[in-house]
Amino acid sequence: MRPVPVVAVIFLSALFSAPLQSQQPTAASASPQAESLLQRARAALSGANPISDVTLTGTARRIAGSDDESGSVTLKATLAASRIDMSLPSGPHTEVRNNSADAQQSGAQQSGAWSGKDGVSHAAAFHNLLTEPAWFFPSFAVLRSLANSGYVVTLVGHETKDSVAVDHLSLQQNFSTIPAPQSTLLQHLSQVDLYLDSSTLLPVAMTFNIHPDNNANLDIPIEIRYSDYRLVNGAQVPFHIQKFLNNGLILDLQLTTATLNTGLASSIFATQ
Repeated sequence: MRPVPVVAVIFLSALFSAPLQSQQPTAASASPQAESLLQRARAALSGANPISDVTLTGTARRIAGSDDESGSVTLKATLAASRIDMSLPSGPHTEVRNNSADAQQSGAQQSGAWSGKDGVSHAAAFHNLLTEPAWFFPSFAVLRSLANSGYVVTLVGHETKDSVAVDHLSLQQNFSTIPAPQSTLLQHLSQVDLYLDSSTLLPVAMTFNIHPDNNANLDIPIEIRYSDYRLVNGAQVPFHIQKFLNNGLILDLQLTTATLNTGLASSIFATQ
């Protein structure tokens, strides 16, 4: 399990008035049934084919308040990093997330940045970096949870999602070595919920929360919806991806190409 950076512990401790030594660690417990479903989802998504990186291209519709514009998008990801580049009438928009070892040399375990049409880079708040970096490619969320013993997977239940029967899984990083309430907050900040089609085991949706830069305790729900799965080099890739903020559509991606395992350079995921 990856250690939590010192800066994160300092930041989170400031959110609570209770002293650390007076609290006890909390731990989530894994579900064998959930682990089995996740293994079957991995098989449905990629079979026996290893995936090290992905590059996706297509069109993007971005909705932000009164702005509604369309352009092109390129999305790149590895198991621990992602990059989104949109070319829109208002200008370029870029978002980078990096949880890889290359990003940890300065002592940080997660890093992220974004820029808008003015080209000015803004650092992402640490508490918005604990969920899935490659939310547009659900295979990596499944693979990382299975490969990392620091993740806990639980089965929430059998539900209906957008008229589809699904198995609802909750994925959390386990911070039980850190005293509560910090560990409880970190687990919550890292939570990703995955909804698997009960028939195909392909992800139908993923949900998680983002938060204002100055308030890790305020949840703002994000939902990603996946459809139009196509077989690419033995892997199932969703070619239609929608992102919702507070139930409102903010991003609609229609892919035209998907390329796997090209050996993406780590430098493209640099956040500084």
